[in-house]
Amino acid sequence: MTNEHASSKPNPVRRFFSLLGPGLITGAADDDPSGVVTYSIAGAQMGTAMLWTAFGTWPFMACVQFMYARIGMVTGMGLGYSLRRKGPRWLLFGGALGLLAANTINIGSDLSAMADSAEMLTGINSHIYVVIFGIGMGYATIRFRYHQIAMVMKWLAAVLLAYVINVFIIHPDWSSVLHDTFIPSWPSDHNAWQNLVAILGTTISPYLFFWQTSQEVEEQKAMGRRLLREQQSATRKEISERKIDVGFGTFISNFVMYFIILTTALVLHSHGITDIVTSRDVAEALRPLAGTLAYLLYTVGIIGVGFLAIPTLAGSAAYAFAETFSWKEGLDEPFRGAIPFYTVLIFSMLLGVGLDFFNINPVKALYWTAIVNGVLAPFLLVGILIVASDRKLMQAQPSSWVSLAAVAVITIVMFGAAAAMFVL
Repeated sequence: MTNEHASSKPNPVRRFFSLLGPGLITGAADDDPSGVVTYSIAGAQMGTAMLWTAFGTWPFMACVQFMYARIGMVTGMGLGYSLRRKGPRWLLFGGALGLLAANTINIGSDLSAMADSAEMLTGINSHIYVVIFGIGMGYATIRFRYHQIAMVMKWLAAVLLAYVINVFIIHPDWSSVLHDTFIPSWPSDHNAWQNLVAILGTTISPYLFFWQTSQEVEEQKAMGRRLLREQQSATRKEISERKIDVGFGTFISNFVMYFIILTTALVLHSHGITDIVTSRDVAEALRPLAGTLAYLLYTVGIIGVGFLAIPTLAGSAAYAFAETFSWKEGLDEPFRGAIPFYTVLIFSMLLGVGLDFFNINPVKALYWTAIVNGVLAPFLLVGILIVASDRKLMQAQPSSWVSLAAVAVITIVMFGAAAAMFVL
């Protein structure tokens, strides 16, 4: 009897991992090739001076991500629908158009970075890989249903561990590393402010706002809640579980960010390598200085996070347009049932593939996309704050004053960093 009772108790580790879903996927997708490249540039140019940003931004990123997760959970609608209730459609359309442009450039650059990594590993021309990766991911996103895609994405998040392992191959001086981790070095010139804006823009990215909120609605549909009234409101237990999911997902994202900056600071910056032109430059610099294993982990990591991030980028733009024009949407919908939604997704993917053939430098494109996101994100955060504090729209479950205050602070910081970048 006792043995039966003990065996029926849920395994706490299994229970914890069962709670992980949209929060983990969104957090991991944040470390896309754009993020990897941005953090690599920061480490190469600034050394360990930017390490503090990894853990300094974590609580703010967690509050932002949980705020738009909560919007999806309690309204039963994507972020675009909620924003449309608080502002004119033309303004939302402008935001959706900007999101599509930024995401498409990001997709093209991510595909190029992935293809370069694949070419380094196999010797096959990168253009071939761009087409294979782009068409393959586009087909899979349309062909498979949401719960299947979400399961694959959860496992792909494990690829991020490659960047953590790299540091322990290098054997850093932890005393100086910990000093720069916990004692912030305030930006003093244009280059430093530009790196800070890029880090903030790739850490708190507008496309993730739409993706996380829409994932919450997809989760509700996957549980059989097909009607809006069934999707509205969330139990205290569901909200608590999502806090764990988002908290862990954002921690993993920033934890990996920390080790990418640290790796490139120790290997590239310390050897005077500060001008990164392609992701190939980073990987090939790692091989003689840190060893073949570090080189392999960096290149394989870029391919893995690309598979995780590109469907997120294309999907978030499709959700934004669908919610602007009230189209039927969702990765659970068959293609014929949501043609406009999938058309935007396919268009973004194909345009991203095409960009690779225009010889656009993927590293510069990724880095400047991060800077653009860093400038645009605070404007979107203002809208999210308005929605999240509206008791009627939030079904009498608005965000707490602590969350609202934290998001307001990071919004002001992002406005200030962008202004300082332009002024200095």
